[in-house]
Amino acid sequence: MPRTSDAGGATRRAGVLGHPIEHSLSPVLHRAAYRAMGLDWEYDAHDVTEESLPAFIDGLSGEWAGLSLTMPLKVAALPLVDFVEPMAKLVGAINTLLVQPVADGRQLVGANTDVHGIVAALHEGGVQEADAGVVVGGGATATSALAALGRLGVTRPIVVVRSRARAGALVRAATKMGVEPRFVSFEDAPHYLSRASAVVSTVPADAGAGLAQALGGSGGTLSADAVLLDAVYAPLDTPLGAAWEQAGGTFVRGTRMLLHQAGEQVRLMTGREAPLEPMSEALDQALQSR
Repeated sequence: MPRTSDAGGATRRAGVLGHPIEHSLSPVLHRAAYRAMGLDWEYDAHDVTEESLPAFIDGLSGEWAGLSLTMPLKVAALPLVDFVEPMAKLVGAINTLLVQPVADGRQLVGANTDVHGIVAALHEGGVQEADAGVVVGGGATATSALAALGRLGVTRPIVVVRSRARAGALVRAATKMGVEPRFVSFEDAPHYLSRASAVVSTVPADAGAGLAQALGGSGGTLSADAVLLDAVYAPLDTPLGAAWEQAGGTFVRGTRMLLHQAGEQVRLMTGREAPLEPMSEALDQALQSR
C-alpha cells in the first residue's frame, strides 16, 4: 500500500505523553496502524510532567494531529483544551487530545476513549448487555469503567474501594451519569463478584491478589457468562484473572482494552477506521519480546 501524508505533503505527528513513559505500548499500536493504513505519520513517546504539560501543548504546531495522555495528565489537560467531548466531561478525564484546524488557527478537543475500550473488550468476552456489574477501584480508570458498565445497562453498580473518601471524583461522575453506585469493602467484595455478569478491575495486580485468594477460597463456581476485564496488563495474567478462570468465568486481559482505546484514538486522529488486526498482532509481538 502506498504511503501518504496530509494534503499539504507534510508528515503528520502524534504521540503519547506521560511521566514515566518508557513502558508505554501506545507507539507500538499507533505505528502499526499507520503502517497498515499507508500513512507516513510519526508517533513518539514524550516524557512530560504535569508542570511541563502547558508548555508542551502550547508549542504544538499545525503538523500535530493529536496526543494520547496517561495519568495524571488525563486530568491536568482538562483546563488546557478548548472543548471537552460529553463523555470525557462526564468521566472527568481525557486520554486523547485532538488538534483540529479552524479558520483562525486551531482548536484543541479533549476526548475519552477508555470508555470505548472497556466496552469493546467486554464485548469480546461476550458481554453485550448486563444488569449486575462490579468495578474494583475508585480512580480515573474506575470512573471510565463505571461509564462503560452504564452503557451496557448497569445502573446500580457495585464499587469495591478501600476508602470511599478517596473516590470523590467517581461519586461526582456517577451523579452526572445517572447511576447509583453502592460502595463495598474488599472484604465483602467476593460476595458481589460471584453474582456479577460484568466485572472491571482497575487496581494493580498485587491489590487484586487478595480478592483472588478470597474468590478461590469461597468455593463458588462462576458461570462462563461471568466476564472479568482486568484493566492492568503487567503482568498479562493477573492473580485475579487466574482465579476467575479457575472458578469457571471468562477472563479478558487488559491488553484488549488497550487495543480498542488506541484504535478509537486512531479513528479520531485520522478520520478512518483503525486496522485492529495488525495493531493486535504488533501488540502481541511487543509483549512476547518483553
